Amino acid sequence: MTPPEAAGVPAAGVVVIGRNEGERLVACLQALRAQPRPVVYVDSGSSDGSPERARPLCDAVLPLDPAKPFSAARARNEGAALLHQRHPGLRYVQFIDGDCLMQPTWLDAAEAALDADPKLAVVIGHLQEMKPEASVYNRLCALEWQSPAGLIDNFGALGGIMMVKLAVFERLGGFRPEVIAGEDSEFGVRVGEAGLQVRKLDVAMARHDADIHRFSQWWTRSVRAGHAIGQRAFLHGDGPLRDCARERKSTWLWGIALPLLVLLTAWPTRGLSLLLLGGYVLLGWRIFRFRRGRGDSAADAWLYTRFNLLAKLANGRGLLRFQWNRLRGRFRIIEYK
Repeated sequence: MTPPEAAGVPAAGVVVIGRNEGERLVACLQALRAQPRPVVYVDSGSSDGSPERARPLCDAVLPLDPAKPFSAARARNEGAALLHQRHPGLRYVQFIDGDCLMQPTWLDAAEAALDADPKLAVVIGHLQEMKPEASVYNRLCALEWQSPAGLIDNFGALGGIMMVKLAVFERLGGFRPEVIAGEDSEFGVRVGEAGLQVRKLDVAMARHDADIHRFSQWWTRSVRAGHAIGQRAFLHGDGPLRDCARERKSTWLWGIALPLLVLLTAWPTRGLSLLLLGGYVLLGWRIFRFRRGRGDSAADAWLYTRFNLLAKLANGRGLLRFQWNRLRGRFRIIEYK
């Protein structure tokens, strides 16, 4: 049982990361001001005056040194280090992005859950999309966020908005700075490999503003996901949790090998190779049935299916990009906003 808090020493602090989030960052920090926890904002080279806007609204602002490549992992790590340095008594750190609004009851609920269970290392809650009706891409994000509460067996499904025990975070080395996408899920895998637990609480955690209105934004985001699949499988695909091993095989097949085979053999086969595209019909039917089984409406399941199939091609590009970056030994952030 955790002893009572010393007077004036909070259990958790908050690290907010952002890059050119504008008014969304202001709203994020204002929502946090109503909750008595120290807040550090980490800025990754914004050009919209975000650091200046943030200073009156939080305890500290940390602009990252542009001499090193930016990444969400690096921003969260440096923010957590500064937070712990300024408040040595903290036990937990809450990570949130500057395009999100923390919900009022979340921090108390998260602290109580971590207090009660020594095996529990990370907690998340329900994430809601603010404007799912604004675009089909926002609606897709809203569908992505849906999952049931309870213990999470798929540690690679962990998202970047989480509360984590600071001692565990530091013992595991934090996020890997070279992981430019999916760094949160990669951390979750290491939590699982350490024999610890991740739980999704049945509590509203935050509201997210995807603000994706163009196909090009969605495509770049899907390329990021493919890069994450490649990098996570490279790091943990042969480990005990086999992280992203299946996803990498699927991406190679549907996002790279099959499209290339159809294109390269279209002329020699006088177009008969186009029949191989029927495989996508079968795959789409499987995805549609899966989403319907999760409770989606037919319209939402069909929307998810269409874009999931198209995302295979973007994921394939991201996977190839990871292989190229690994050969060069250089990884730089992939921005879609």
